[in-house]
Amino acid sequence: MGSDAYIQLPVIDFSMLSYNQNPEATDHLLHWDSMKTLVLESLQKYGCFQASMDGVPPELHKSVYGAMKNLFDLPLEMKAKNVSTHMFNGYIGNSTPLPLYESMGIDEPCDYQEVENFINLMLPQGNPQVCNDIHIYSKKLTEMERMVKKMVFESFDLGKHLNEHMELTRYVLKLMKYRAPEPNETNLGLHAHADSGIMTVLHQNEVEGLEIQMEDEEEWLKVKLSPNSFIVMAGETLRVWLNGRLHAPLHRVVLKGNTNRFSLALFALPKTGYTLKAIEEMVDEEHPLLFKPFDYEDFMKFLFTSRRPIDKFAVKVYCGLVY
Repeated sequence: MGSDAYIQLPVIDFSMLSYNQNPEATDHLLHWDSMKTLVLESLQKYGCFQASMDGVPPELHKSVYGAMKNLFDLPLEMKAKNVSTHMFNGYIGNSTPLPLYESMGIDEPCDYQEVENFINLMLPQGNPQVCNDIHIYSKKLTEMERMVKKMVFESFDLGKHLNEHMELTRYVLKLMKYRAPEPNETNLGLHAHADSGIMTVLHQNEVEGLEIQMEDEEEWLKVKLSPNSFIVMAGETLRVWLNGRLHAPLHRVVLKGNTNRFSLALFALPKTGYTLKAIEEMVDEEHPLLFKPFDYEDFMKFLFTSRRPIDKFAVKVYCGLVY
């Protein structure tokens, strides 16, 4: 069931903090503790929140989105060169289930060389300014994701596990285009799902489309963002680590009007070759184990090869325990 109503997500201002700031400074501690409380409450209730931050000025947004539009205007044979060793991280375009959706991915975009490799592949003449802007953009989003992760772990007294789980994280920057539907086409840009990774930092440009469904409710609510705001969203893997203590929200993209929609997202994903499981302190008599340990690459292969429809909470279906 759809709705024209908007969800009122909490808005958290990260501009007062820097991940590299002196953690012992009094001002930092005061801001950090108050924001940590807001972050936890938001992720428990909604699974996400709006975030504002320094370091991503309007001109940087404009440059990155301008580059995205040019990249998606490239011939299909050029875009198809965007491949990845990780499933679903390379080019995806106009498939039968999602004819309006198209995306490209940059693995480890905080590594300038990876960004340059991607741009030089798409644009053989190169473009140092675009490389630099995408690299800066990615670093700022990664900084935010790492701050949020640190706040979450501290909130559950899991600080001693933080570095280990930081090391388990890899990143991909997804550039996404949703073309405006024709009158006889579906307006569903992206099916309802919870992100399977650790955390997502999402930005949508001028055209809306993101909708979120509250837990245990049927109504879909639209998300309205200011141009300089981001959505920070918990993924199912984070929920596994915390044994269900946070919500991973269902979301989808629904398009209206005749204007193409562009968005981008930094996905924090588990590295391959590691067993993902609930942190020991998160399991007790009041909180029995909810998920079996799993390997993320095996999970992705299951999604890729399974003939069944992709579940909305795919990780939960793959490794969840039923009591």
